[in-house]
Amino acid sequence: MIFPLTNKIEYKERVYRNLIKDKDLVSFQVKEAESDLYIRVNQDLSFYAQQVLVKFRRQIENYINSYPLFKNTLLPYPQDANAPKIIKSMIEAASQCGVGPMAVVAGAIAEFVGKELLNYSTEVIIENGGDIFIKSNQIRKVSIFAGESPLSQRIILKIQTQKNYRGICTSSGTVGPSLSFGKADAVTVISDSVLLSDAAATAIGNIIKTKKDIDKGLIYAQTIKGIKGVVIIKDDKIGIWGDVDFITI
Repeated sequence: MIFPLTNKIEYKERVYRNLIKDKDLVSFQVKEAESDLYIRVNQDLSFYAQQVLVKFRRQIENYINSYPLFKNTLLPYPQDANAPKIIKSMIEAASQCGVGPMAVVAGAIAEFVGKELLNYSTEVIIENGGDIFIKSNQIRKVSIFAGESPLSQRIILKIQTQKNYRGICTSSGTVGPSLSFGKADAVTVISDSVLLSDAAATAIGNIIKTKKDIDKGLIYAQTIKGIKGVVIIKDDKIGIWGDVDFITI
């Protein structure tokens, strides 16, 4: 499986999904408001996936209606014992990385929908705006698009998830619509939580202004508990730390 993100127009249209190589799973797309999920599972679960997506989006929307600061803050949000589980998880992951909870909304949706679908499929792969939930019985490959960098789409991650699902999330200051205070072409984080990977990629990406900041980003990544590995690309330079299995092309 390869998910290379392309330019901003193509990102919006999600045409990178047409570049997926393997055809062993059933593929479909579900949408609700801003959420646009590309899902691959053992059987057609599109109707159920749509219901699950709506359920979790409603929980987030209802919470925002009651607590508007949750949506607007760029800083960690105080934990709320009475909030739905998805809200608590967003707060926890974002706080761990020093970012606002909405920085992990795409990862949260991918993970919570993914875990629900695992009740009916032994393999689940969900891509939500470049944030990926993977639970598969075989090695899956994910390429990293890094804007105008000469390293773009040359780094192919090999993801093994036979025992547990993984979250693979990428933040960029040069590609895509997500907010970043940095200028990294790509910061990709691997962990056992899509929410944590999403939050960490955002936080690390905020540090990278020039290629001289790559080492600083790698050092910071090592302070975030739970991260398995990270790849940072800026211009013609790359930094890698942790358990990252990859090939180059």
